[in-house]
Amino acid sequence: MYTKTQILDLQNITKSFLQNPASIQLDSLRSVLKFHEYQYYILASPLISDFEYDTLYQALLKIEKANPSLITTDSPSQRVGSSLQNSFETKAHLVPMLSLENSYNAEDLADFDRKAKEGAELDAIHYCVEPKFDGASISLIYENDILVRACTRGDGVAGEDITTNIKQIRSIPLSIPLASYGITQMEIRGEVIMSKQAFNEFNKKLAEKQLSSLANPRNAAAGSLRMKDSTEVAERNLDAFIYHISYYQLKKGAPVPELLKTHSGSLELLWNMGLRSPQKEKKEFKNIEAVIQFCNEFESQRDSLPYEIDGLVIKVNDFALQEKLGMTSHHPRWAIAYKFKARQATTILENVEFQVGRTGAVTPVAKLKAVAIGGVTVSSISMHNEEYIKEKDLRLGDTVIIERAGDVIPQIVQSIATLRKGDEKIISFPTSCPICDFPLEKEEAEAVWRCNSPSCKAQIVEKMIHYVSKDAMDIKSFGEANIRKFYALGFLENIPQLYTLDFSKLGTLEGFGKKSIDNLQAAIEASKTQPLYRLIYALGIRFVGETTAKTIAAQIHHILDLTQLSEEQLQDFEDVGVKVANSIYAYFHDEKNIALIKQLEVLGVNMIQTNTKAVDGNLAGLNFLFTGTLTQLKRSDAEEIVEQKGGHILSGVSSKLNYLVVGEDAGSKLEKAKKIASIKIITEAEFIDLINFI
Repeated sequence: MYTKTQILDLQNITKSFLQNPASIQLDSLRSVLKFHEYQYYILASPLISDFEYDTLYQALLKIEKANPSLITTDSPSQRVGSSLQNSFETKAHLVPMLSLENSYNAEDLADFDRKAKEGAELDAIHYCVEPKFDGASISLIYENDILVRACTRGDGVAGEDITTNIKQIRSIPLSIPLASYGITQMEIRGEVIMSKQAFNEFNKKLAEKQLSSLANPRNAAAGSLRMKDSTEVAERNLDAFIYHISYYQLKKGAPVPELLKTHSGSLELLWNMGLRSPQKEKKEFKNIEAVIQFCNEFESQRDSLPYEIDGLVIKVNDFALQEKLGMTSHHPRWAIAYKFKARQATTILENVEFQVGRTGAVTPVAKLKAVAIGGVTVSSISMHNEEYIKEKDLRLGDTVIIERAGDVIPQIVQSIATLRKGDEKIISFPTSCPICDFPLEKEEAEAVWRCNSPSCKAQIVEKMIHYVSKDAMDIKSFGEANIRKFYALGFLENIPQLYTLDFSKLGTLEGFGKKSIDNLQAAIEASKTQPLYRLIYALGIRFVGETTAKTIAAQIHHILDLTQLSEEQLQDFEDVGVKVANSIYAYFHDEKNIALIKQLEVLGVNMIQTNTKAVDGNLAGLNFLFTGTLTQLKRSDAEEIVEQKGGHILSGVSSKLNYLVVGEDAGSKLEKAKKIASIKIITEAEFIDLINFI
């Protein structure tokens, strides 16, 4: 960005200002401060001390305070945060922010290359490869050189305006020299990150204040962008990489800059403008074979980087070819993300705790010597069941390999038997409930041991937690922590008592003022009018999820109608098989369960299906199922759209399924659906096209 001559001139001006503050001129001072911010935050090569920078910065504030009319929007002083921000307004992006197609192996990349060559009608394609930064996506708009807006990714079409917070990130300049390139407006994309060093330093500060530490750099960066107090954002020392120009507008008659003909050139242009692009990190290759080799080699280097990445991004380098290849409604056809393998680490299996869930299932939980993996400290991992322990030959004291599948869910990969010293102990699965000492039982076709005691305290608590949860009765002010607290204090003993809670006792508890109690009381009262399917789901009947609960509710008038149905009649319901029918039948022929339902009815809880009118829509008679992660729609919203158009959501793959909608990281449902010829397998983008067309 700066020539050698400019650097020398600015250094001389800096020395002059520091030696003789009276000689300071405002425009020159701003230029000097911008230069030193660039040296420090972009190049990581400061040319003056922090004290000297602060001296110049204070001089700027003094001059601007005395002359407010001289303050400009790109002055370094305008990064100063405010604690007055109450909300974030949603703004549309100039160009939608699409997701990237993911790949996990060489075969995926080769297939991407094949499609790209077919679309481009070429024998080989030039690629540009850069790190896939693990942070929070942002969109920036500069107009007439000035940063005018910064937004989160949002839903890809529009995001939240976070301009004030973005100004706290020193590696994002408040102005860039667009005019020098004949450009009047530019929208660019990037990733806000928190370096490993900044993350560790900030967590140390939190520990000193006896506050909870942040989970990982990615969450820290994402959470920072929506903080109400931008002064707190400044304290987190965030950084940003800018890696894409999504839109630009030229002055009338101005030619397209040569650097804007390739992606690698655009990264150089961004760097030259003073933005931290991956100009130094990028690599260019003439074919996909070289790209694959680089991906394989680079993965081992990820831990040596000062920031977190979770893969590499491969892009067709030529912009004309990118335009020719185009994009789907979900992702560009000219780019793909190569995701690294799940992170692994070794640690010691120190203990096992056995936890009891709401259905009585006893789950062994490994207690590990705490270890950092993928930016998260892991000390507990579910071991699922007794068979899992036996299959992996896990013993107390074992050295084990753990990984975060998809960099999210931790799991034990294996024990390292060769490191055993001889004092490791075989893990004995309990024969009685670890909470109530009731004998455990296991059905022949299951791997799970269960406590079937109706008075088991663990199950009672877990059932209440499930009952008040968001997808069940949605009693917003309750939550797991309050359920456990009230149960321990004797305020709650069962589900009906949720509706007879003595609110006068709550006033004696810390954190329960009048407003909190009023909100809780209102949420409890509102839950009484929830639709019938929510109650059916909230009761915690085994194998009955939200989708099945909707199916059942649509077929009855009153919930106790289910006491009159045989298992064969229940199997006539859409998406209800033998196992589910057996479970429903057993539940509604248990006197204790019927007594519970009648108690809730007396307390005013809705027991009736109020909307029995069939939906008449263009998807009527069609069954849908979603698998994997959707990136443009929330799954609950997508399912609601299907139901609004008369379609039905199934809970599993069967011959009754018409459409399987596949998102990212699809699992076993996709493989099962491929074996049934009648099922149409479509992407999320094709689903959106389908519902828009219909």
